[in-house]
Amino acid sequence: MDTKKTFYSNGKLLITAEYLVLDGAKALALPTKFGQNLIIEESKNAEINWKSFDADGSTWFEDSITFSEIKNPVSAKEESVKTTLIKILHEAYLLNPDFLNQEKGFQITTELTFPKKWGLGTSSTLINNIAQWLNIDAFELLNNSFGGSGYDIACAQNNTPVLYQLKHGKAKVEPVQFYPNFTDNIYFVYLNKKQSSKTAIANYQKNKTTDIEKYISKTDKITHEILHAKNSTIMAAAIARHETIMSTILETPAVKENLFSDFMGEIKSLGAWGGDFIMVISDVNPVTYFKSKGYKTIISYQDMILK
Repeated sequence: MDTKKTFYSNGKLLITAEYLVLDGAKALALPTKFGQNLIIEESKNAEINWKSFDADGSTWFEDSITFSEIKNPVSAKEESVKTTLIKILHEAYLLNPDFLNQEKGFQITTELTFPKKWGLGTSSTLINNIAQWLNIDAFELLNNSFGGSGYDIACAQNNTPVLYQLKHGKAKVEPVQFYPNFTDNIYFVYLNKKQSSKTAIANYQKNKTTDIEKYISKTDKITHEILHAKNSTIMAAAIARHETIMSTILETPAVKENLFSDFMGEIKSLGAWGGDFIMVISDVNPVTYFKSKGYKTIISYQDMILK
C-alpha cells in the first residue's frame, strides 16, 4: 500500500498595503504560478528525515529531527533552518498532537518550483502544506510560529487574486478578479537580493506614526483604484501615490527614485521594501532597460500570476 501523500501551496506577491496590512489595511495579493510541494512518506523510527530541494534540484536543507525534539524543543542560541523548522513542527504538534503518537516516523521532502532566493513564500507555502497534512488551521499555525499578516497563507490557499484584511486579528479573505486588459504592460523584476520580512516588519513597527489610520484609508482607496483600473495610466498613477505614502511612513526613498530614476514607466516595491520583486508598468518592453542595469530576472504578468 502506497502511503505517500503530496500537498501543494501557491507562492505570493503583495501588490498593495505592504506593512499597513498588519494594521487592518485592505491588501491586494496575487498567488503565483510558482509554489512548493510537500511529500510525506512513512519511515521506520520515531523521527523525521527532512530534505528540501530548490527549484534547480539542488538540496538546500537536509537533517533528521526526533519526535522528542519536536515535543520538547530546546530554546536555540542561534536561529537556523533546523530550529525554525522545529518551531513550526512544535506548534503544529500543539494543534494536533496525534501526528507524533505513533511508532513510525516520516520521510519528508519539500520541492520549490521557484528559486528560494526569490522570496515568493518558502515559509508560507511550507506552513500551509504542513497545515493541510495535519488538518490544522494554517493561519493559526503561522500566528503561533512566524507571525505576520497572513496574506501569504491566503495566497497559498487560493487560485485567484484576493483582497485580504485583518479584522480584529482575524483573516478576511475575498477572492477577486484581477486580470486587467493591460497585463502585457505589467512585469515583475527581481532585485537580486532577498529581504528578511521579519526585519522589515520590525523597522515598520518602530517607525509607525500615530496617524496610521489616515494612511490606511488612503491606501484602501488606492487598492480599490488598482483593482478596478481601466488602463495602465490609471494604475501607474495609483502606484506612484502608493509608493509616496510608503516612502513617507518608512522614511526610505521609493525604489524608482533610488535605483531607476531614469525609467520611463512606473515601479512599485512589493512586500519587504528594498528587496525581492518590484512590479513594473511600462508601455514598452522594459527587458533591455533592466538587463542593462544588471537585473536579469524579468517575468511577465502572464508567466508569474495565477488567473
